[in-house]
Formats: sequence, structure tokens, C-alpha cells
Amino acid sequence: MLFTPDPIAFTIFGLDIRWYAVLICISMITGTAIGYKRAPLYGIKSDDLLDMVLVSIPAAIVGLRVWYVAFNLENYHSFYDVINLRAGGLAIHGGLIFGMVAAFIMCRIKKISPFEVFDLAFPCIALGQAIGRWGNFFNQEAYGTTTDLPWAISIDGVKVHPTFLYESVWCLLLFIGLSIFAKHRKFSGQIFCLYLIFYSLERFFVEQLRTDSLLAGPSKLTDALLFSGLDPSNVPGVIHIGQFLIYPFRTAQLISLAAIIAALIIYKVRTPNKK
Repeated sequence: MLFTPDPIAFTIFGLDIRWYAVLICISMITGTAIGYKRAPLYGIKSDDLLDMVLVSIPAAIVGLRVWYVAFNLENYHSFYDVINLRAGGLAIHGGLIFGMVAAFIMCRIKKISPFEVFDLAFPCIALGQAIGRWGNFFNQEAYGTTTDLPWAISIDGVKVHPTFLYESVWCLLLFIGLSIFAKHRKFSGQIFCLYLIFYSLERFFVEQLRTDSLLAGPSKLTDALLFSGLDPSNVPGVIHIGQFLIYPFRTAQLISLAAIIAALIIYKVRTPNKK
């Protein structure tokens, strides 16, 4: 994988269309199609699901951007900078949160159990993530630290971890696993909880390899010092465990831990009592 891909898929009337946008569209269409077919299995009308999709996807796109901008305010100086998605900058946790809130509101309006909708939606979301992550490859972003592993990719002549690939493969396996387990679920919300647990576990560890994590507070200084070329042993805020560097305030890791705790609580509360 030591080559540089072209981020432009094609050009229409002088407007470059990036692979990232193409793959995101494919992921949304694929996820919606699978969800539409599976909806009756969850007692949900397919048309009701489409109504939710038409509200949740725009909300998720807003969340993807807002979340990223919120942690990088110093890079945005005008409203145009904020809405210019062609310049890149999306964060999955913001999309998930905004999309879930929109779906929850639609569930209340249509009097549908949100846990049934989440059980239906999240395997499809995992598949969408598996597809969409390849947009990071074409954009040459969301990569990790240096490595000599045979599956490394080259960024500016440096071999690094393809963290987008790790997440893509994991999310594909998660989609397959959740789809199989869905046939044996014991309560509404179980698939949703399993997604939160297993996706968050992967994200927590993969985030440790990434060099472009969203950071808050002291970690912004830690990150800047670390990647300025200083010896990691001289960088404040970095915890050393063997060859691993532990960042105390990586946003995605904190959210992942919170998601796991929340999922375990929901799982415990909603598990039917055995008599």
C-alpha cells in the first residue's frame, strides 16, 4: 500500500468530486437499503424508517461537522469556513449523537420504540462506517504512527499504521456479527448496546495509534509538543507503558469509555429477569 491515491473520483462541470464524498453517499444508500429491507423484522414500517432516515441523516451530517469544528475553533474564522465541507473535517461521534437525537425525536412522534430502531439501525451504521473509512485512505488522513508492518501505508514517504483500515475491517466484522446475533436477541436494545461496547473498544485502542485525534484542554499542548519533534520522555502529560504513549484527554477515548459504561448499564437494566 505504498502509493499515493488520487482523492478526486471524477469532475463534473469543473467541480471535483472526491472519493470521500462518493463513499459516504454509497455508505448511506447501502445502510438505508438494508435497513429498509429489515425494518418489518423489528415491527417497523419501512416507510416510517425512511421518514426517520430523511431527518436523521441531515442531522448526522450537521453533527459530524459541528463536533469537529468545536474542537478546532482556532482553524475556523468565518461561517463559510465552517460550512465548507470540501476542506474536510468530520467527526463520527458528533454524527452518531446528532443522528440518535433526531431518530429519538422521530420515534416519539411516530410512537415507535427507539430501542427497536437503534437495534435495526446500528448494524447498518457499522457497515456504513466500514465503507466510509476508505474515504480517509483517498484523502490520506486518519492515519497512525510510524510502523514497519507489511500493511503500512506511505504518507509523505513515511510508513505509518493504516488506522482507517483497522476501523474499516472491525466495523465490517461488527456488521456481520451483529446481523447474525440479531436473530437471537433477547430484548429490545441488545444489538444497540453490543454496538456501543464493541465499537467503542476498537475505537479506544485504535485512537491511541492516531496522530490526528480531537483533543481538549491540556492535551492540545501535549500533542503539539509531541509531534514537534521533542523526545516523548520530555513531553508533559504523556504516560509511558512500555513502548506505548498514553494521552490522558483524547476526546474519542473518553467518549468511548462513557459509551461502554452507558451500554453496560442499559444492558443490565433491560435484560429480562429469569424466574
